[in-house]
Amino acid sequence: MSMPSSASTSRTGPAGPLSGVRVLDLSAYIAGPYGCTLLADQGAEVLKIEPPDGDNLRKYPSTLAAESRAFIGVNRSKRGLVLDLKKPDGLAVLLRLARDADVLVHNFRPAVPRRLGLDFETLQALNPRLIYCAVTGYGETGPMKDKAGYDQVLQTMTGICELQGKPGGAPEIVYGSVVDYYAAALVAGGVASALYEREKSGLGQYVGISLLRSALAMQSARLVWADGEPRDIGRDMRSGGVTGIHPTREGHLYLSANTPHFWAALCRHTGLDALAADPRYATVRQRAEHAGEIVPRLHAALATRSAVEWETVFGDEVPCAAARRIEDMFDHPQVQAEGLVGEMAHATLGRYRGVTQTIKFGRTPGPDAFAAPGWGEHSDTVLRAQGFDDDELRRLRERGALLGPG
Repeated sequence: MSMPSSASTSRTGPAGPLSGVRVLDLSAYIAGPYGCTLLADQGAEVLKIEPPDGDNLRKYPSTLAAESRAFIGVNRSKRGLVLDLKKPDGLAVLLRLARDADVLVHNFRPAVPRRLGLDFETLQALNPRLIYCAVTGYGETGPMKDKAGYDQVLQTMTGICELQGKPGGAPEIVYGSVVDYYAAALVAGGVASALYEREKSGLGQYVGISLLRSALAMQSARLVWADGEPRDIGRDMRSGGVTGIHPTREGHLYLSANTPHFWAALCRHTGLDALAADPRYATVRQRAEHAGEIVPRLHAALATRSAVEWETVFGDEVPCAAARRIEDMFDHPQVQAEGLVGEMAHATLGRYRGVTQTIKFGRTPGPDAFAAPGWGEHSDTVLRAQGFDDDELRRLRERGALLGPG
């Protein structure tokens, strides 16, 4: 049975705060594309424009047979077309789209846009209202500006991996592309702010997002160096001791007991009231210093129940969570109540469940989410809507400038 197309020519459902905004997404991997997805969640019409080889994320290892799980998860609610921008006809199509666009997002290295004829100055002259967002690894200036940036490279460079590792141990990666996803939030926020400013000035502008800025902004609480402080000093926010992940009779449980109220409740529910009354353990710092005395007794108490049972016992009195698999989130009652996961239909993958809502707006909740596009799935649909006729589409295909299903 054939599946429906991942998207129609218009969004369905209520308007969002960015409905009517057209975004050209030329970016690949995660930071730029997911930033554009966040704009799509808010109602923007996003056109994902891929090169002939496709977004590199399509090629990532995946246990899905028909498509890359990463690509599907990062690129929802977009229509897709494939253009070869190295061919004059492909570039001409892109420029024609850019004349009517509100936003263009790319993650080319700084020297590439000018070589392709897609630099900010060129597009600003073509469309003075265009918001031009460039996602780079290291920014627009400096000795590293032309280097390609990658999430785990920036994690390692900026101290994230060093602080993630155990004291005295090797640095450790924080998996989940956290730098990329934070940069995506900066893309969406920066573009939205530029659109707001355009309402006053009538002019577009350049918006620069870099993985370096993202990695350092994520660590603003660590990146503080007061006058007179030595180089080697604790800069992390981990309280240690009781706060952390602990074993139970079945599964693991995260506990946070930093306030006097939470500490007292933890001790009461685990039968360790004597610890709460002991002045040696009165503060977070003291409890961290005496973790060797406290933690074994806590573990013995936690061994009497499972992690999920302890969640119920502690309720709202002790911040905690049983360690779960991501699969458990699809049907978690809180996730379901918030409408965070919905069902979508993909042209080749079929039906699947995934994230459908990221921000809640009371008056303009935004249109329905739909599946990420197949490679070039909407090439003809998008260009016909832009005024291209069948002869033009045929010539573009003959010249290799336009690709994807006809």
